[in-house]
Amino acid sequence: QLQLEESGGGLAQAGGSLRLSCVASDDIGRVNVMAWYRQAPGKQRELVASVGSSRYKNYADSVKGRFTISRDNAKNTLTLLMNSLKPEDTAVYYCNARRTVLVGGDLRSFDSWGQGTQVTVSS
Repeated sequence: QLQLEESGGGLAQAGGSLRLSCVASDDIGRVNVMAWYRQAPGKQRELVASVGSSRYKNYADSVKGRFTISRDNAKNTLTLLMNSLKPEDTAVYYCNARRTVLVGGDLRSFDSWGQGTQVTVSS
């Protein structure tokens, strides 16, 4: 079982920056996709950014140009650099690792999640 631990959250002012880190308990080189999700109070969890094993990156429209995701397989870490923060970025941010495998002939995906780290952006 892959365990993930996030850190780096905190309080920032609008326009400021934060750097989130996620450390995995095992080799993430075998993980198909790693991603950052966030969930604000009363809202659904949403994808912020993802990076595949091929290094292809995907960003939510709301964070494009402001956030940068990266993975370091040698260190088993995932990073999210957040610049130009906005109050609407306030949420709990979760590290996610998705593995896609064959189970009984069926292709299935399994997710591992961290405990989350709080990001609060003031006006």
